[in-house]
Amino acid sequence: MVEELPSVFLVGPMGAGKTTIGKLLAKQQGREFLDSDWYIESQTGADIAWIFAKEGEAGFRERETRAIDELTQKPQIVLATGGGAVMSAENRAFLHQRGIVVYLNAPVDVQMARTAKDKSRPLLQQPNPKQILQDLYSIRDPLYRQVAHIIMPTGHTYPRYMVNQLLQQLASFDMSAITAPNNRS
Repeated sequence: MVEELPSVFLVGPMGAGKTTIGKLLAKQQGREFLDSDWYIESQTGADIAWIFAKEGEAGFRERETRAIDELTQKPQIVLATGGGAVMSAENRAFLHQRGIVVYLNAPVDVQMARTAKDKSRPLLQQPNPKQILQDLYSIRDPLYRQVAHIIMPTGHTYPRYMVNQLLQQLASFDMSAITAPNNRS
């Protein structure tokens, strides 16, 4: 039964819908929704763009790993992670071993459409954001797949319909997959 499932962690690129799907899923399951980027901002009192500007990506990633460690230990939550959270092997282990990881797989064109006017994404404040999204997707897609227990394509249907599809997959989820290492690449 879905209520007995462990926490659900959403991974995927920026613009994949992790926050939207996460909020809807949490509401459907009567769980708390958390977002690792929001959590970092609340802990530091600074937004992600400021942290990137002052500490660089490496400084932000250190903060992110601490946040992922703390958040993945909370019971019965739905967590949306930042797009780059999977870059750390430590984060991938925390996620994969402590809950059900759902990869929301959004094609680059979907990401571009959803992030085109968003000035709060430091990695996209470059001359060619589409190329950056493509490069990030090429690097990160194998890592998302490696950590995921469930892979869901996004960008082609309404969020509520996606959540219903996800709930069906969670209802038949094999709990032994959480403790077993995921060797897919």
